[in-house]
Amino acid sequence: MTKEVFTEADWRRLLEHLGEDPDRPGLVETPHRVHKAWKHWVSGYGQDPAEVLKAFEDGAEQYNELIVVKNIPVYSHCEHHLAPFFGKATVGYVPNGKIVGLSKLTRLVDVFSKRLQVQERMTMQIAEALMTVLEPKAVGVVVKCRHLCMESRGIRTAGEETVTSAMLGELQPNLAMRTEFLALARES
Repeated sequence: MTKEVFTEADWRRLLEHLGEDPDRPGLVETPHRVHKAWKHWVSGYGQDPAEVLKAFEDGAEQYNELIVVKNIPVYSHCEHHLAPFFGKATVGYVPNGKIVGLSKLTRLVDVFSKRLQVQERMTMQIAEALMTVLEPKAVGVVVKCRHLCMESRGIRTAGEETVTSAMLGELQPNLAMRTEFLALARES
């Protein structure tokens, strides 16, 4: 069975289905723009997390404390309603002889947020990818997001944040390290 390609014509059909006139001036370019936007919003499917996380051994030999990048932007779409959710992620790890370029942690979050998601799975995927590829002593991820599926429909509560976390490796049993990571994640 061949996979049918979703095209700009399908977005035009959606506009018609909604009762709009896709030929009116404000909507003529909309199918093209929406098609292009969705290609960007789900571009994470075409990215391999292992390729994003280029590790370095130089500089990490002696370092065995937390490395944390905070306020990483998260823009994703909920797989249940295709509604956006957005917020910030904090990603940290304790190296085990290898470090990764700091911008790579942001790119890793981007890989998984640019897929249809639930926040809980995305949080674990980020942590597990970092643990698998970098093989650090510990990994921590905290994600705080607002979900438009809750804010704009259903319960309609604006401003609520959902917070998810994943603690792997030594962050699970080591209460002091876990407390330090969570304190760093909370600081503004």
